[in-house]
Amino acid sequence: MPRSPGRAADAGLIAAAVGVTLIAWAWLWQMDTASSTTTVWNAGDAALTFAMWVVMMAAMMAGPVTPALTLYAGMQRKRADGGGAVAMFAGGYALVWVGFSAAATLAQWLLDRASLLTPDMALASARAGGAILVLAGAYAFTPLSTACLRHCQSPLGFFMTHWRDGKAGALRMGVEHGIYCVGCCWALMAILFAVGVMNLAWVALLTLIVLLQKLSAPSARVAPIAGAAIALVGIAMMLSPA
Repeated sequence: MPRSPGRAADAGLIAAAVGVTLIAWAWLWQMDTASSTTTVWNAGDAALTFAMWVVMMAAMMAGPVTPALTLYAGMQRKRADGGGAVAMFAGGYALVWVGFSAAATLAQWLLDRASLLTPDMALASARAGGAILVLAGAYAFTPLSTACLRHCQSPLGFFMTHWRDGKAGALRMGVEHGIYCVGCCWALMAILFAVGVMNLAWVALLTLIVLLQKLSAPSARVAPIAGAAIALVGIAMMLSPA
């Protein structure tokens, strides 16, 4: 039986997300971390660090946003400009994470300038790193985190309350969805400053946490359970800084 156009389009989007994720992870795996931190940054260092954060966010977020993309593509399937609208939505979402990557690059530069980072791009103080984990874990229990995560867990509810027609509307919805995504995930990303920005084991763990949070039902307790576990690890780091 031939595959329906809708299923074929969804399969294409899923394949694209998998492809982006694999390419991003391959790039991270091959990246030379020997030049990860330097006392004097030049334009090349800044560009490389920014690219590293952009690729890392692509590796972590391409999978979690796929359900929203496939749902939006289904809503746009019978519209004349549906394909363009889906691309604009994805572009708006990506734009927000590019902005987050720029902010993370600036934060890394400031920490490095203050000599607070190790050559592995982790905070030199284990107590400070532990405090970041505690704060990141506690953030999962805040109303802001819960509200942002609810929009990510229910893309249908997001589209019903934020719908806008046209490509400009699609771009704006992508930006808004990206903002909600950053709103529920930024604290998890901040953990990388505590454990090492290029600590791929932690990047993989955080990616799994983000994926489980976003794919779970709004009534699930994935976020608070993960938050409590992260906070406990942070407390352990603070009590045993060695």
